[in-house]
Amino acid sequence: MAGEPSSVMWSYREDILNPGDIGGYSIHAVDGDIGKVDKHDIEAGRSYLLVATGPWIFGKTVMLPAGVIDRIDHEDKVVHVSRTKDQIKNAPEYEESRRDDETYRTGLGDYYGGLGA
Repeated sequence: MAGEPSSVMWSYREDILNPGDIGGYSIHAVDGDIGKVDKHDIEAGRSYLLVATGPWIFGKTVMLPAGVIDRIDHEDKVVHVSRTKDQIKNAPEYEESRRDDETYRTGLGDYYGGLGA
């Protein structure tokens, strides 16, 4: 996804256009589990997951653009993403007050997009 437009990073892939209710699903990075879906949004071109990355006292919440999702396993309630646990852990912490701020979203899109798949 590196070098792709921001709208691609913030959109579900065509085979996942309607993810359904994935709240509470586990997030599985390429190298293991990293947290759970706290909230998600399916607004076209602005879709994201909020992920709680561990126990509340030690973890943090990060915003993952929908474009990093590889697949969703509804049977096992797991969302597979194309980033490593460290890439997700090292992402900027989610800021509720900036959720719709284009500069914030562009920065996140650049962070995740620059990591490649």
